[in-house]
Amino acid sequence: MHVENFKIFSDLVESESFSRAAKLNGITQSAVSQQLRAMEKHFSILIVDRSQKQFRLTREGQKLYESAKEILYLYDKLNSELQEMKKVISGTIHISTVYSIGLHELPPYVKAFLTKYPEVNIRVEYRRANNVYEDILTNSIDLGLVAYPQKHKQLEVLPFHDDILILVVSPEHPLANQKHVTIEEISGQKFVGFEPDIPTRKATDQIFREANIEMEPVMEFDNVETVKRAVEINAGIAILPQTTVTREEAQGLLKVLKFKNKVYKRPLALIHRKGRVLTPAMKKLIDLLTSKDLNSLENTSEDEV
Repeated sequence: MHVENFKIFSDLVESESFSRAAKLNGITQSAVSQQLRAMEKHFSILIVDRSQKQFRLTREGQKLYESAKEILYLYDKLNSELQEMKKVISGTIHISTVYSIGLHELPPYVKAFLTKYPEVNIRVEYRRANNVYEDILTNSIDLGLVAYPQKHKQLEVLPFHDDILILVVSPEHPLANQKHVTIEEISGQKFVGFEPDIPTRKATDQIFREANIEMEPVMEFDNVETVKRAVEINAGIAILPQTTVTREEAQGLLKVLKFKNKVYKRPLALIHRKGRVLTPAMKKLIDLLTSKDLNSLENTSEDEV
């Protein structure tokens, strides 16, 4: 048995999907099935209860899974400790992020980090919020970035920073000449929103309920870029994170209005699975993202690795 065998097996158990386990390990679905049969033959046990329609481990299979997780943890821990002893900051970090954070919050941090640690490769995937959580819980991604973080017993949630929600309108909109607006003033306006399952949409719905106003979106999208395009053509107004409209405001494509007497914060967070072994590179990136200060990277000594 090799470490890779235990990794594939663990991914299979946690995803309960042969196709998902295959994708996570860059192999075919048939290869996953062959690996499972090889493990059953090696240990002379039945690992999966094939009499059940749903994926279910036998008692022996559950024991093997628990031991496999221990082996993988010790292997990753050893690898991380050896890198720390050699003061090596390298490897690949996989990040899963919602569009708004990945496109507008993350880039300066990645640029600063890679300038300091050029041996590290950072891969960023843009996902819906529910997919980011799934990626982390199934160990297919190292780190996740989400808005309005949800608590979960298997997740470590680290505050990134708070964004501010503002009102965005087309320069042709009647409200465009104002600098501030109350929530009540936008009642009855055509509203462009996120799809109902998007956390920021849930937050804006709550804002409307608290203000006792009804806002039915005329359009709904799953990402901030499409929402902005709709507002640009004056299809409606939108409530968006302030950092996502900096470029459009500077170019005169959108007008930004702050809310009077109220600041609506949008908390952002970094998440990773609890108990996950973090490589030196991951630890450095987490430190940077949670420090909220890009200058802190410049003050980091290699001896601190």
